[in-house]
Amino acid sequence: MTFELAGIGAAAGIAIGTAVVLEPAAIEIPDYSIAAADVDAEEQRLRGALALARDELLRVREAIPRDAPQDTRLFIDAHLLMLDDPALRDRPIRLIREQRRNAAWALHHERERLLEVFARMEDAYLRSRSEDVLQVTDRVLRHLVGAQVAQLAAADRIIVAAELSPADTVLLKNGSVLGWVTDFGAATSHSAILARSLGLPAVVGTHQATRLLRSGDQLVVDGENGTVLVNPSPELLADYREIQERRQRRRRLLEEERDLPAITLDGTAIRLFANIELPEDVEGVKRSNAEGIGLFRSEFLFMNRADSPSEEEQYQAFARVLRELPGTEITIRSVDVGADKLLADSDLQIHAQGLNPALGLRGLRLCLRRPDWFRRHLRAILRASALAPLRLMLPMVSTIHEVQQVRQLVGQLQRELRAEGHAVAEHLPIGIMVEIPAVAMAAHCFAEVSDFFSIGTNDLTQYALAVDRGDDDVNGLFDPLHVGVLSMIQHTIAAGAAAGIPVAMCGEMAANPQWTPLLLGLGLRQFSMYPGAIPEVKAAIRHCDLEEAKVLALAALTGDAAIASPADDGAH
Repeated sequence: MTFELAGIGAAAGIAIGTAVVLEPAAIEIPDYSIAAADVDAEEQRLRGALALARDELLRVREAIPRDAPQDTRLFIDAHLLMLDDPALRDRPIRLIREQRRNAAWALHHERERLLEVFARMEDAYLRSRSEDVLQVTDRVLRHLVGAQVAQLAAADRIIVAAELSPADTVLLKNGSVLGWVTDFGAATSHSAILARSLGLPAVVGTHQATRLLRSGDQLVVDGENGTVLVNPSPELLADYREIQERRQRRRRLLEEERDLPAITLDGTAIRLFANIELPEDVEGVKRSNAEGIGLFRSEFLFMNRADSPSEEEQYQAFARVLRELPGTEITIRSVDVGADKLLADSDLQIHAQGLNPALGLRGLRLCLRRPDWFRRHLRAILRASALAPLRLMLPMVSTIHEVQQVRQLVGQLQRELRAEGHAVAEHLPIGIMVEIPAVAMAAHCFAEVSDFFSIGTNDLTQYALAVDRGDDDVNGLFDPLHVGVLSMIQHTIAAGAAAGIPVAMCGEMAANPQWTPLLLGLGLRQFSMYPGAIPEVKAAIRHCDLEEAKVLALAALTGDAAIASPADDGAH
């Protein structure tokens, strides 16, 4: 019988093949008390299981193909760092010693505590990092209880699983898997990010794939539209093979056009920048031929570690990016974390209990509340500013006074660093992310204290529509094309133009080529996105007539235009 499953398109492309459904054995967690004389031995059992899990991941890391994207190694390293984190070891050991309970129960108890912390996080990306806790602790628990690990050997097949870990994806890549489908996960999950890096079509978050599918089913995985077609008719299969071939031709054409400029049909030049998280992402920026980096998410330097990086370590990370992209414009966003985001550094542990952390102490608010820590961060950025063109972008700005505070602090630090003999740029452009509706509507005021704007459409849409895009119950209401959201975007762009400051967009909306003409019509001339999205957006720009785009934007602002979702054949 032919039927279709819907999920989240995690990695574009079409995979056609036979399903292999993985059914991992559930881990039964024993719960029992131990005698005082057995405490030391139980502690050693936990330490031994942690060591075995680490050895497994090191072997997986060694098996990563040389041509695999850097992301693959980074995710394995993140799990290795988590295994080395004292929090994952010391708290369970304390439970073993103080409550005299078995190691598996103690580790499981700590895992549940961490998962509750992640569940309260407002940020969708960081909330999805709970999968790391599950995957790492599962690996250790299997050693403690003697459970078997599912085998992933499935060459030329499509994997169907409840979820996949970064280590699983390495084995899948080595096994020439065609793609995968999972019950759980989001577009920001590790498996989704790796699928995009590896070029494997993937659909996640189906909720029922492992229940409804059987090994041997013929599948068509459409990673762009987030659908899985099960046992298609010969006619449907032939149609999808044609779409698959068209998309492959499209990718080859885009690769041939990578060096062409981003210019509209009427000759208007558009600037395309890349978003990165770590220095290792620079290779993707180079491949995409981006003009520079429009968003360097500096908070990723602080994750998966027990302490904050020192000023020198931050400086070296920033300097590495600047040296590898000489002469290009780099925009570093100051650390965007908050009370709801799990960082181990005690300097950033704010114990504010709020009913809605999305409206709490986060982004620039938190940095200003921790001036000693923020000073170290800004000093590293200022030192790096002497190497190449560098801009500082402030997240979660809500008042003009906040921007003025940062400007005053930057001035003090510039004088301080010069007195110490450090070179710093004569002028560091300071801009803001426009992601709060009140700021967007008062953009003309904020333009007076900002050197540039960058519109963060993810949070702007979320706040404007009162919708948590990570909540399955309401994320269908998350609509960046809502007239109210588009009006705020246009107002921000117009305010920037009137003040003579550049306006970019760094949210997910900028990476959707179907929306490129609309954004151009609204007046946007700078886009920033993950590197893999740049070729398609550039192609959309090169096929766009600005006058037609302005007509489209006007219709959208009056609610008269229906903006289509991405084309199902990937063509323009």
